[in-house]
Amino acid sequence: MSENALKVLHRLKDAGYASLLVGGCVRDLMLGREPKDFDVVTDARPEQIRKLFHNARIIGRRFRLVHVRFGWDIIEVATFRAIPRDISEEPLSTEEETEGEDVEHDSPAGALDHNVFGSQEEDAVRRDFTVNALYYDIHDFSVIDYVGGVPDLKAGILRVIGDPETRYREDPVRMLRAVRFAAKLGFKLEEKTAAPICDLAPLLASVPPARMFEEVLKLFHGGYALETYELLRHYGLFQYLFPLTEKSLEHEEGGFPVTLVPRALANTDARVNEDKPVTPAFLFAALLWEPVREQMGEHIMRGMNGHDAMFRAAEHVLREQLRHVTIPKRFSVPMREIWSMQGRLERRAGQQAFRLLESKRFRAAYDFLLLRAETGEADQALADWWTRFQSVGENERGVMVAEFATSGGGGKRRRRRRRKPSSSQASRHE
Repeated sequence: MSENALKVLHRLKDAGYASLLVGGCVRDLMLGREPKDFDVVTDARPEQIRKLFHNARIIGRRFRLVHVRFGWDIIEVATFRAIPRDISEEPLSTEEETEGEDVEHDSPAGALDHNVFGSQEEDAVRRDFTVNALYYDIHDFSVIDYVGGVPDLKAGILRVIGDPETRYREDPVRMLRAVRFAAKLGFKLEEKTAAPICDLAPLLASVPPARMFEEVLKLFHGGYALETYELLRHYGLFQYLFPLTEKSLEHEEGGFPVTLVPRALANTDARVNEDKPVTPAFLFAALLWEPVREQMGEHIMRGMNGHDAMFRAAEHVLREQLRHVTIPKRFSVPMREIWSMQGRLERRAGQQAFRLLESKRFRAAYDFLLLRAETGEADQALADWWTRFQSVGENERGVMVAEFATSGGGGKRRRRRRRKPSSSQASRHE
């Protein structure tokens, strides 16, 4: 149990207010897992909460929360809320969505006020999934369940609260959350919860691309990216996140993208689970690599040189992708560099290899080359050469470059597999 969360709970209790843990932290504690965050809910209003804590501030406009800060640790405190009188057409705010609940989007000024405070039971009913609507009461150390979350938790079932189709239409991102929690928890989607997803998947096209970026990071940077990816494809959701990649996957059922994307996601999972850093730039570079390769190949066939072909291909793919998922420049720029360095890694004569080794993007580009080699899309000998080049001393590096030059610039370039006729992927889940 978080010491800081306990401080917040007890101060609210001592002031005469209800104070409970809620959502993902209760769920994870009951599953024997360590919660990532601790969220508190109370009958105190935001202004009343703030007066109790000198280290607190109110955030949001329509959905007002209080953040109580303890150094880098933030305890989020919300007031019991009822179902809004009117559901806004705006989706959730990525800044305001917590692990165990849905909240309404923080919309522009002039929108209807959705701060409808209610009872604890009303607060439970407005949450997303039954297992995310559990409360822990420090007064008597009990778990309070209004929606059947405890039996679902024991059975390993993820169930939407209320009518699934209605809840998905209110906010299409709930379909992504359903898949994410199923993958994260290893749970099975309850039949009625799963049934409408394929038909309602096109609703994701209405979600703002900026919000989709945050959702993609949650989907693929949580340590369960591979299982999430398989579920996204199974339910027809992936195509609304990465349509060009989906098209490539359908075209080449037995080819590189089918193996490269899952391999990249599996590597990401391994890094997350080993507490190693991961970057959105590498993730997006892998997810969009095959469409870039396809576009690049078409430009080269028309007589364009490799450098310009790569530039044009990257421009086209990123322009199309940004219509669906925003990619901030701080990530799209290194993505382009990772892609462009794949060709440069093949040119090792003179000082080129030494200059590449000093590049700030070398490590990411090298890791990307290893990924391509693992899937058979790049020459393993090239990957091995760069692995050795990094491990030896300066003199030996010079010898390696000289040997490369005298050999005529390396062996034959790996040929691309011939494209197979387009066919839809058969789901692994059927």
